[in-house]
Amino acid sequence: MPHIEFIAGADDLAIADWLEARLAAALETAAGEIAVSVPGGSTPFPILAALADRPIAWPRIAVWPGDDRLVDEAHPASNVGRIRERLAPAGAKIVPLSVDARPPHFALAWLGMGADGHIASLFPNTDPRIDDPRAVRRLTPDPLPPEAPFDRVTLTIPALLDSDELVFVIRGEEKRAVFEEAAQGRGDLPVARLLGAASQQVTCFT
Repeated sequence: MPHIEFIAGADDLAIADWLEARLAAALETAAGEIAVSVPGGSTPFPILAALADRPIAWPRIAVWPGDDRLVDEAHPASNVGRIRERLAPAGAKIVPLSVDARPPHFALAWLGMGADGHIASLFPNTDPRIDDPRAVRRLTPDPLPPEAPFDRVTLTIPALLDSDELVFVIRGEEKRAVFEEAAQGRGDLPVARLLGAASQQVTCFT
């Protein structure tokens, strides 16, 4: 299991501060562009809005969604559309996710987690594998979340692990309990499989 640092009680601005520092450090050591993946859902977008105003070399950063709903980019459920709205004006390169995409090595893979232990769109019913030969898959969650009843395209566990570090932002006691169980090596949920195979630094904001 990796070393996992838990940071409790951080608000959106504090998380944006942390991400700004991590991005600055990655850019300083890179010769050219770096890549990061970011989650969908409601949690990341206030943080991204705060981050977009920071003095970061955004034109050197390629931003990938960790997963997306198979809808038009203009649809309100589109993760890449919402990411583009926040970060493209700052100069970031926004990369849509497709089954034919070839994800790069990520300086940072930022993830959320559902109460069922899913990460990206790797839901328990999809049986995500740590040795998946594909970097991106099209999947159908079962059951389909009522707030977003769409098929998905998602990075796989190997693609997420191809990163310098992992960061989670977990809101709520129920989700925190699920994550802590996985962090202790218990269970077989998608988040437990990811953490069990991770060797890089993992940070979890709760």
